[in-house]
Amino acid sequence: MKHFIKQGSVFIWLTGLAMSVGLLMIGGLLTLILVNGLGIFWPEPLIQFQLKNGEVVLGEIWQKETYQVTPEAPPRERIRVKIANRDFYGLDFRWINRDDIESQQRPLDAFTIERRSWGNFFGFIDKITVRDHVIAEGPNEVRQVLPQYLREAQQLYEQIRDVQKNRIGDLNYEIEKTRRTMRRVELRERDPEKRETRLAELQERLDRLKARYQELEEELVRLEERGQSYLANLRTVDGQTKTLGLMQIVRAYQPNQLSSMSKAKIYISRLWEFLSDEPRESNTEGGVLPAIFGTVLMVILMSIAVVPLGVVAAIYMREYAKPGPILNAVRIAVNNLAGVPSIVFGIFGLGLFIYTIGGTIDRLFFPEALPTPTFGTGGILWASLTLALLTLPVVIVTTEEGLAAIPRSVREASLALGATKFETLWRVILPSASPSIFTGMILAVARAAGEVAPLMVTGVVKLAPSLPIDGHFPYLHLDRKFMHLGFHIYDVGFQSPNVEAALPMVYTTTLLLVLIVLVLNLTAIFMRNRLRERFSISKL
Repeated sequence: MKHFIKQGSVFIWLTGLAMSVGLLMIGGLLTLILVNGLGIFWPEPLIQFQLKNGEVVLGEIWQKETYQVTPEAPPRERIRVKIANRDFYGLDFRWINRDDIESQQRPLDAFTIERRSWGNFFGFIDKITVRDHVIAEGPNEVRQVLPQYLREAQQLYEQIRDVQKNRIGDLNYEIEKTRRTMRRVELRERDPEKRETRLAELQERLDRLKARYQELEEELVRLEERGQSYLANLRTVDGQTKTLGLMQIVRAYQPNQLSSMSKAKIYISRLWEFLSDEPRESNTEGGVLPAIFGTVLMVILMSIAVVPLGVVAAIYMREYAKPGPILNAVRIAVNNLAGVPSIVFGIFGLGLFIYTIGGTIDRLFFPEALPTPTFGTGGILWASLTLALLTLPVVIVTTEEGLAAIPRSVREASLALGATKFETLWRVILPSASPSIFTGMILAVARAAGEVAPLMVTGVVKLAPSLPIDGHFPYLHLDRKFMHLGFHIYDVGFQSPNVEAALPMVYTTTLLLVLIVLVLNLTAIFMRNRLRERFSISKL
């Protein structure tokens, strides 16, 4: 046994076992996320249960399980059914014991209706009314005309959204900009005559904008009245009825009549909606486009801030600083910073960036907006800088190790050929150390993309009314609050009013966050490998 241990074979097996366990854990986690995340977009059939007590239930089967009332009792099976119709029943799911079911069937005329509010509706459409005229009545007629009128209602909804979000939004921006300009003139213009003249011009412009705003409001009312004339009479499986505007329907289909190709089309449509649309229903439905944009933009801004700062600090510590106790203390401090809880960095960012720097910027450059803060409140710029501080130790350590790995002979050869120390650093040392710099950036991106705690106090919000980028100068608005996929997962999974119904969205958003981090890391790894091939020491 002692000879066997000395040979080292046992340690080879132990290390291999540890690697296998790690790979199995990672693979199991990814499999769980894939199965539970991608499956939610596939249309499920609607099952109608006739219970022995006379009750009728319609819904999708989500889960089956076996349980025992007592240890001596025989096992019993129950089914978890998504019954939807939250506005009728107050909940989305219901457990049904298998023994309580008398019969079950798949009604062909049952609809799955995805609504903009109150979640899904499972039931039947009795008739469609447009401008007080009955267009279709009965399952066959409704099925034939529904796509056409649903498409018309969707077009009206898009027109209303364009007026509300784009045209009125742009007008509101111009009105607020004019008001701030008037306030700036009042604060800064010392000549009374010039001040009055300028204020009169701005007031005239403000009146024109308000008149235009009134016209858009009237147009919006007309569009809404027209859209509200598209109605569908809905009926649940137990006979309850409701009238729903077609504009409130995102998607309607009869799942028990769909072919595999039709289900695939709905799957792709839902997946695209998830990637390209805004969230709805307290973030439990719809898309996550604002969160995707906010996550990627924050990581890019963080990388732009942390890489130069970390590289410069590492260069000074390795190439210029005099060895001694002070330098050793700095290195120890940098290494210890890597272990500081992230929320501490968040509080530091809140105090330094938001209250101190942001508040100073507001007092110096945006006094006309006070007391409403511009930069003196959370925003994507401050969140990115906070995460840059959080990941700075990683970049410093990896860059310094890369600089230390370059042989002394390379430096001496460059200096011997007449290059200055700066030229040697810029043209020889840094290119050779660039793979290590990119390694630090990869580690920084991997950590920063999933951080949530610092963002909660520096700018992330549950729902951002507008993206940090638009068509108004300066186009990229770093003072705005933003959405983030990590916070979105936390909000949907733990703060949602309906956690059970939102659980699939948690898995899907988690999968998307993993994929985004993977793409960002693979891009950095590709660039690092290219630089490693180009600036290999053996080629210098």
